[in-house]
Amino acid sequence: MLDALVIAPHPDDAELGMGGTIALMLAQGMSVGILDLTDGEPTPRGSVEIRTRETAAASAALGITWRENLGLPNRRLRASLRARGSLAGVIRRSRPRWLFAPHWVDAHPDHVAATRLVEAARFWAKLTKCDLDGEPWHPERIYHYACVHLKTVRRPSFVVDISSTWNLKCRSLACYASQFPQPTGTPGVLDRVAAADAWWGSVIGTSHGEPFWAREPVALRTFSGLF
Repeated sequence: MLDALVIAPHPDDAELGMGGTIALMLAQGMSVGILDLTDGEPTPRGSVEIRTRETAAASAALGITWRENLGLPNRRLRASLRARGSLAGVIRRSRPRWLFAPHWVDAHPDHVAATRLVEAARFWAKLTKCDLDGEPWHPERIYHYACVHLKTVRRPSFVVDISSTWNLKCRSLACYASQFPQPTGTPGVLDRVAAADAWWGSVIGTSHGEPFWAREPVALRTFSGLF
């Protein structure tokens, strides 16, 4: 049983959006898994074999030991009934308390489809008298991380302080060399991620942070974690 299942449209999306938070949860003794919905290929500089090696290295950098790929088609990801059933089956098997999915507003169709799929599969995973494998399970919450292709800033529900694990996020992203080449003269993807993490950290008075959104109210049992 997982505490958290992070669902990513492509390998590297989980690390981009919440790599620091994943490492923080693991450091705090939580069980965290990542489910990549597609293999992310084709890309200009990648291949299935290259992405598989990079994903394994990034998982090791974060300390992730539970990671699977659902095998859905990259660039043509859809929240179909078949995909919903496959994802619901993984949820019933891994039994996470929380699900993490991309923000629901994005320019990338795969990211939008991924979040629609996660929300639908969460509901299906609790069904009885159905042909899904495993026992019914309903994750308590879905939280949404920032891995978007729109240059907009939305007010988050909360920001996680990742000052202590930001270096692990950077190490994991560096593993995806085929996806993040360092350009000359202009900021690259990793430069923009570092700047965003630093900005969100400044908002909450720390060096680095990662924003999250929730459609449902966020419940607290103690104020000890607030600052």
